[in-house]
Amino acid sequence: MINVLVADDELPAIEELAFLLGRDERIGTILRASSGAEALRALESESVDAVFLDIHMPAVSGLDIARVISRSSRPPAVVFVTADEDCALEAFELAAVDYLLKPVRAERLARSVGRISELIRDGGGAAPEMITVDQGGTTKMIRRDDVTYVQAQGDYARLHTADASYLIRVPLADLEQQWTDAGFIRTHRSYLIALSHVTHLKLAAVRPSVTVEDAELPISRRHLPAVREKLEATRIRPQA
Repeated sequence: MINVLVADDELPAIEELAFLLGRDERIGTILRASSGAEALRALESESVDAVFLDIHMPAVSGLDIARVISRSSRPPAVVFVTADEDCALEAFELAAVDYLLKPVRAERLARSVGRISELIRDGGGAAPEMITVDQGGTTKMIRRDDVTYVQAQGDYARLHTADASYLIRVPLADLEQQWTDAGFIRTHRSYLIALSHVTHLKLAAVRPSVTVEDAELPISRRHLPAVREKLEATRIRPQA
């Protein structure tokens, strides 16, 4: 069970997030703090696995709390919860596990809890790989493991996530070379997919395809052998 602390200076926001967390069977004790100072006191006296921090709290902000946590010998996982994206870069420089935008959606929160669970299971692990993208004149940070597939668009590539898509000035062939070790595989001249997000495969059909989240994408005849080989290498077999 994951014990958490929710810190926000707005009581309705605390109760809403605590309610959503309470519906997740992976969550154990839920502590509440209505200020940064109260959150720090709770962290001194209680043992928690993760903290959900509002960034914009008076006096002691969520970022201030994260800086204190980063100096701990066994820091809890940090998830920022905020109404804007202005602090995303600084948040991930502080090794945040996730960055949730208000109002928090239940399915998005579940993914965040999943990441915390994986982090605990792996004993900490490395900070997530982040990607800088430009959107509407603003710079945004997204996690590479949020990318479900990449679509070629000339000398550009479009990164697709469950929530949005982002155009970056990097050819698909370059991303294929850089991201192979991270679980991405080329399935078509126009597509690079994240194996961890695959939900369905049609390999024996006349038109082979792969479903990534809700998108059904073609597998070309040229790339089909490599896809088969990759899947065969990851197949679980019974012990002899």
